[in-house]
Amino acid sequence: MDPILRVNDLHVSFRARGGEVQAVRGVDFEVRKGEAIAIVGESGSGKSVTAQSVMRLLPTPPSFVKQGSIEFMGRNLLELSEQEMESVRGKDIGMIFQDPMTSLNPTMTIGHQITEGLIKHQGMDRKAARERALELLRLVGIPNPDTRFGQYPHNFSGGMRQRAMIAIALSCNPALLIADEPTTALDVTIQAQILRLMKDLQEKFGTSIILITHDLGVVADMCDRVIVMYGGQVVETGTKWDIFRNPQHPYTRGLLRSMPRLDQPKGEPLVPIHGTPPDLLAPPKGCAFCARCDEAMQVCAELDPELKPVGEAGQTAKCWLHHPLAKEAQ
Repeated sequence: MDPILRVNDLHVSFRARGGEVQAVRGVDFEVRKGEAIAIVGESGSGKSVTAQSVMRLLPTPPSFVKQGSIEFMGRNLLELSEQEMESVRGKDIGMIFQDPMTSLNPTMTIGHQITEGLIKHQGMDRKAARERALELLRLVGIPNPDTRFGQYPHNFSGGMRQRAMIAIALSCNPALLIADEPTTALDVTIQAQILRLMKDLQEKFGTSIILITHDLGVVADMCDRVIVMYGGQVVETGTKWDIFRNPQHPYTRGLLRSMPRLDQPKGEPLVPIHGTPPDLLAPPKGCAFCARCDEAMQVCAELDPELKPVGEAGQTAKCWLHHPLAKEAQ
């Protein structure tokens, strides 16, 4: 099956007083129809910049795309005019933002914010748009939709606001849904409900999902494939089973060691990844993770490895440890 989204060699930078911040450096990935993928990594790894580049939401300046392409359903989104891109946002690609309180318009009712896209993209009249909005509010589990329709974001709890945001994102039945840290500001119980809601909607409508998160724990039941990013680059890809059971990059193993597990012996401490991410004003010439890696070799500091197939079919890793001469070098 052909992918509905293909990101090729994407480089995105920001102009700053100190120079050029190379936030995304050569990212490649694909999303197939009906598939849910996760992009994981620490803060500053380039996850959100990648997602917002797909939606063309980054302000220009200071951001600019140095090279690469973002092909969605046969069209390169980077070549579309702003007017053409407005017809894609909301209609073909929906997005759920990290903090709904700052993403929802505080001066407009929730009902108005849902019907706005339906009237613009679907050509509905106000009566039909209202009926569809009420249906969406029921679908995402908001009680008393007739009352909630006329209320403002401040009348909603954090979980309810996120559900309203999902309703807006799904209003036009988009082919692709991008969820950027959708559960970060919510408590654990609400997190589970939101993730289950997204999974149910994906299965019901066949929507493709890109889930952006720094927490590997939230992807276990949600996603089919995982993309691990570090220092603006993809360092490992694979199915969720590959990533959890047989991680091939030291950074991925570090992420897994630093999170609590149910099968972990009681009292065993978590192992943090020491050090800090690289300065993307002056990225290292070798592997971006070299300075924090316990298994680093001399070549890691001098040459940047390529993302190559490793382990099971389809799994890839960007690490010199998989070179045939690595054991001899160590």
